[in-house]
Amino acid sequence: MPRKSAGLLVYRHRAGATEVLLVHPGGPFWARKEEGAWSIPKGEFEDGEDALEAAKREFQEETGMTVAGTFHALAPVRQRSGKIVHAWAVEGDLDAQAIKSNTFTLEWSGKRREYPEVDRAAWFDIEEAKRKILEAQRGLLDQLQDCIARGPASDS
Repeated sequence: MPRKSAGLLVYRHRAGATEVLLVHPGGPFWARKEEGAWSIPKGEFEDGEDALEAAKREFQEETGMTVAGTFHALAPVRQRSGKIVHAWAVEGDLDAQAIKSNTFTLEWSGKRREYPEVDRAAWFDIEEAKRKILEAQRGLLDQLQDCIARGPASDS
């Protein structure tokens, strides 16, 4: 059975454009990667666990923030690793500079060190986000655009 993650795609409207909040993974592997490296804040969840609640928890763990509002379910996407990502779009306006991520321990170049799961967050307009986000998650951005074009609907 494939692993699965749940996350939130937070968006806002600024100067006539829609922007999305993306996070950059921490640790040495991702340190110099930009294009195709960013992600929505997300994390794994277990069978039987409510996916939306897991998405909210993982968002808080990776950013140190919470977001409230109407959560619009997006169709899951499959990453190259086979992991299925379940996501919800929610409108919010958070300070990307104020994130505080949890950490993980990794041995790199013979040394065990602690790294933040997320080393930074930023707002991107949709077109720039499509260049920054992991390729498999681009479909979430397309779904967000469709959701916004359809107008308000509740599926929280």
